[in-house]
Amino acid sequence: MSRKTSGSLQERASADAAADDAAADDATVGDAAESTAESTPGEPSGPAADSPGGDSAAGAEGSQSAAAARNAVGAKVATAPADADAGSATGASAERAVDTTEEKAEGDAAARAEPEATGEAAPAARAGEAGQRGRRVLAVARRGLVPALSVLAIAATVAAVFFGWKVKQHNDLQAAADEALAAARAYAVTLTSVDSNNLDRDFAAVLDGSTGEFRDMYTRSSGQLRELLVENKATGQGTVLDAAVKSAGETEVEVLLFIDQTVTNTASADPRIDRSRVVMTMQLVDGRWLAARVYLP
Repeated sequence: MSRKTSGSLQERASADAAADDAAADDATVGDAAESTAESTPGEPSGPAADSPGGDSAAGAEGSQSAAAARNAVGAKVATAPADADAGSATGASAERAVDTTEEKAEGDAAARAEPEATGEAAPAARAGEAGQRGRRVLAVARRGLVPALSVLAIAATVAAVFFGWKVKQHNDLQAAADEALAAARAYAVTLTSVDSNNLDRDFAAVLDGSTGEFRDMYTRSSGQLRELLVENKATGQGTVLDAAVKSAGETEVEVLLFIDQTVTNTASADPRIDRSRVVMTMQLVDGRWLAARVYLP
């Protein structure tokens, strides 16, 4: 705006100066014409002043001089607007040239600034792409994490159940072994303790604590044993020195026992101690541990 205003002021100043020059020239020509007119009628010189023909010629020359002066002034005056228009056109051309130069400079600056802006925006774009990739990877990891956690939970549950079952099995086996061992120790005392005066009671206790193979064998041999004990008036008292479980299951336990039996009869006045090693197989029948096999290894 400042450059356009300056150009307009310059054009107006040029037009005013041209008009002043034209006016000055007009005044000068007018003065010259007046001087010529005054000198022409008043002071004739030479031969022409003495004759009437000379006066006419001088008057005609003066008129022609005045007309030429006026035409010159008119031409200058007419030329002044043209010069002003030419100045305006020159100013406008100069202004358009300046505007074109400024636009070109601005375009160059914008062209230089655009790569810089692009260069500055490139890291931000790369950072945005990296963030999107990170979010996608995180989403995929989250989607894969849920099944993995489910599998781990199932595996942990299975492992807990398995180990719990193993612990329970171990506890059950240990409980069975302890119960069978206690029953075997008590039955060993019942089996080795006998009184010829109370054979029915003693035989009934032996049969009550037995089952299976051993029960059948004892039932078959109890008649002969009864006769032998009565004939010798024998008595016996058993004591378990030590016992241990050889193998154990939930329903069958094998026990090894070391037994001392003190025996008295009519053939020997002093008591005799018989030491025996007995292997006894105990079976769980209706909630009771019974002797299924008894033998001396």
